[in-house]
Amino acid sequence: MTDVLDRIRAAALLLPEVEERVSHGQPTFFVAGKQFAQFRDNHHGEGRTVVCVRTSGADEQAMLIDAAPETYSRPAYLGPAGWVSMNVAAADVDWTLVEDRIARSWELAAPGRLLEAGGR
Repeated sequence: MTDVLDRIRAAALLLPEVEERVSHGQPTFFVAGKQFAQFRDNHHGEGRTVVCVRTSGADEQAMLIDAAPETYSRPAYLGPAGWVSMNVAAADVDWTLVEDRIARSWELAAPGRLLEAGGR
């Protein structure tokens, strides 16, 4: 899954002021100290490879999961805060969608000064 992590890392690190560090044993991406994406490969033996990203809240989370349950699910620990996990192990991953959701998650976590400066 190194190639999958490399793609996620590349998408996240293109965004302004992103820092990658390990959080809870997982590669995690932060902007201004706030987490906005986390890569999970077989997290707690669940057998899935996903990237977890923020949504605007419970309504958007539910809408995404209902609309595309093969792509989106509610991640352990982050789900109650409105996050979704995106399946990135399928053969037909829509990488444009994954990159867009990572960028949108960054926007939800980034401080106003970055958004005012033009964001991504």
